[in-house]
Amino acid sequence: MTASSPALLRVVASAVALGAWLGAALLLAAVVAPAAFATLPSRALAGAVVGRVLPVVFIGGIVAGALAAALALVGGPPTLARPRAACAGSLAACCAVAQLVIAPRIHRLREAIGPSIDALAADDARRVAFGRLHGMSVAWLGAGMLAAAAALVLCFVTVRARS
Repeated sequence: MTASSPALLRVVASAVALGAWLGAALLLAAVVAPAAFATLPSRALAGAVVGRVLPVVFIGGIVAGALAAALALVGGPPTLARPRAACAGSLAACCAVAQLVIAPRIHRLREAIGPSIDALAADDARRVAFGRLHGMSVAWLGAGMLAAAAALVLCFVTVRARS
């Protein structure tokens, strides 16, 4: 693969999209969310802040994953392209489930609960349901991050194998 080949440019573009998304997701999970919950005056306010950032991360993951999958499938030998596309597609799917399936359920439940989940008893069915949905959202984000990391590694392996 020559330095200017279209195949190399597609792999680099994929790596940039995947790396940017993975960096944003890591920043949210490791810095923004913990900082919001540690410094804001209420958990409800911290949840509102993180809840405003999450859709951007999830939609970005859908776009980055779909773009990287499409770039992997356009031309070139399928040896590493198919696994790259599968991992990138998994990123997009994980983010789509989190944003389009789990997030609306969380939103409806938050509206039904009112301003503070903390005001509910620990065994209240709504609080338990919220905790379950929150855990699912975190799991889908984590799975998306793993898929993005795997796709990114495959981008580097592809470049290394061709050089």
